[in-house]
Amino acid sequence: MGASRQTPGTEPARPGGSAGVADGVEGVSVEGVRVHAFSVPTDGPDGAEEDGTLRWEATTAIVVEVLAGGRIGVGYTYGDVSTAGFVASQLAPLVTGGDALAPAALWHRMFAAVRNAGRPGVGAMAISAVDIALWDLKARLIGLPLYRLLPAVHDQVPVYGSGGFTNCPHSRLADQLAGWVEQGIPRVKIKTSRHPGQDAARLSAAREAIGPDTELFADANGALSRKEALYWARRMAGEWDVRWLEEPVSSDDTAGLRLLRDQGPGRLEIAAGEYGFVLGDFAALLRAGAVDCLQADVTRCGGITGLLQVARLAAAHRVDLSAHCAPAASAHAFCAVERLRHLEYFHDHVRVEERLFDGVPRPVGGALRPAHDRPGLGLQVRWADAEPYRVHGHRPG
Repeated sequence: MGASRQTPGTEPARPGGSAGVADGVEGVSVEGVRVHAFSVPTDGPDGAEEDGTLRWEATTAIVVEVLAGGRIGVGYTYGDVSTAGFVASQLAPLVTGGDALAPAALWHRMFAAVRNAGRPGVGAMAISAVDIALWDLKARLIGLPLYRLLPAVHDQVPVYGSGGFTNCPHSRLADQLAGWVEQGIPRVKIKTSRHPGQDAARLSAAREAIGPDTELFADANGALSRKEALYWARRMAGEWDVRWLEEPVSSDDTAGLRLLRDQGPGRLEIAAGEYGFVLGDFAALLRAGAVDCLQADVTRCGGITGLLQVARLAAAHRVDLSAHCAPAASAHAFCAVERLRHLEYFHDHVRVEERLFDGVPRPVGGALRPAHDRPGLGLQVRWADAEPYRVHGHRPG
């Protein structure tokens, strides 16, 4: 029987799990970079979703492909479409011609080169997407699932269901949360509003929907003052047994976060870090003792290379690290986090990733387990399904 033919990027994982370089891939150079952006409308009431500080009508994913050795690495981030232009103009020329088996070296090249163009924000998100694509490419060239290529210390990542937008009717909120519980997810999170007095009924609806045994989290997205946050932290813990309060004040207010840790209920954890773009952002939170649990977003903090730096820093401070969103990429990347807590299984990102990609993992028993039988992230872009959402780039020929 003849050998089966594989399209570039669809090859099966190599058996045996060896981390050694596959035959014939030494010295492979990056041949090119393609960048795309897709804007997927929300399914919220009246076509919009809200949290404590923002209202949005769509989520935009920037998808990067890196080509080398007959393989295509795929990475992505979430942000403004301008991020795609940053990849094309600033980063693609830097990595083209570079060693496809050395993503960390190319990360340092990108990080140094964008000093004047801007590292935080769009720059960091662009670097993250390219870095994830480079790691995916390396894993595909070697023939291993990405988490096996990393210094993995876990083979699965616990999740919590995340949604509960502030403009959702109570009935829809309850259905969403109960749906996660029925899937075996033991913890769920809702957003709180700009007007926290309105949230008492929402918190009651949430607790009633999930019962007494499921952990309830809340996310204020930095909308509260210190006094408001302390008042509501005490009420949330006492009346609804909320165990996790995320960004009760702005993550820039490290003193305010520390105050809430010191004066709030002992069983209520304070979390922040999703807006960390460079290592110094996370160091500031940890130095201030601002969080019980640190968060990081692999699509914002510099990709997998940046995340590994954050993970080492968190471990040195003996603080757990939780994954912010992007579940398909985070399921692999956070297997390498020593002090792993859990992953945010965020409603919007789940919808986007399931529309754009084949191979997206789904929770089983309250955890995401990366596929062991597909190389890299195990994702393939569903071009025909993605095209209606395209806002940048062109479908590959």
